[in-house]
Amino acid sequence: MTAIPEDVHNEDAPQPKKSSFLRESAIIIVSALALSWLIKTFLVQAFYIPSGSMEDTLKVQDRILVSKMVPGVFDVHRGDIVVFKDPGGWLEGQFVQDTAGQAAVRKALTFIGILPQDAGSHLVKRVIGMPGDTVECCTKDGKVTVNGQPIDESLYLKPGVAPSIVEFSQVVPKDSLWVMGDNRIDSGDSRYHIGDPGGGFIPMDNVVGTAFVKMWPFDRAGWLKNPGEVFQDVPNPK
Repeated sequence: MTAIPEDVHNEDAPQPKKSSFLRESAIIIVSALALSWLIKTFLVQAFYIPSGSMEDTLKVQDRILVSKMVPGVFDVHRGDIVVFKDPGGWLEGQFVQDTAGQAAVRKALTFIGILPQDAGSHLVKRVIGMPGDTVECCTKDGKVTVNGQPIDESLYLKPGVAPSIVEFSQVVPKDSLWVMGDNRIDSGDSRYHIGDPGGGFIPMDNVVGTAFVKMWPFDRAGWLKNPGEVFQDVPNPK
C-alpha cells in the first residue's frame, strides 16, 4: 500500500463548510447574549455613576455592580447603597438627552447587559431610614437621628461635609425608604423632595438592588460594605 503524504490535498475528503462555521459562531454569540441578559435581569446589573452625590464613596464615572436579589431574596438594611428608579421628578433636567439613534443603540446594548445602565432613570443613594423609622435632623452637634438615636456618619460622609444643612423630621411609611447621598451638599435626596408627591420616600418596589462592589476604575475597585456599626445602637421603631 502506498502511503499518502500528509501535505497532499485529498479532494475526496470532506471540507469544512463556511456556513457551518458561521452557524456555530452565531450560536455562541446568541448564547453569550442570552446568558448576559439573564444575569442582568435576575442576578447582577452594572451601573455607572454620573454625578458627585455619593462622593467620596462613589465618584463620577465609577462602575458598580448591583445585586438584584435585594429586595426579594435578601432584605434591605440601613446603610445599604441602593439603586432605585426615579419615583417621579427627581431627575428632571439633570442629564443631557441622547439623539434618537444614540438612545436606541444604548437602550438595546443596555437591555442585553453589554453596557452598564446609566442614571437616566435611576439614582443611587444610601438608606438611612427603614419602614417605620423616625428620621430627624439635627441634634445640637449637627447629627442625624434615627428613632431618637444620633448616628455618627463619619465613616462614609464626604470629609468636611455636614450630615445636613436642612432640618427635617419624618416617619418612613410602610414599604418605603428614606435615602441620602454621602455628599450631602450635592445630593438631591429625600430631604429635598418632602413637598413632592410621595413625600421624598422611595417605594420599595422602585429599588433595583444594592451596590456591592466597585469594579472600575481598577485603582478604586473594591467591596462596598454595609457600615453596620453606624446603626448598631438604633432602636427598633415604635
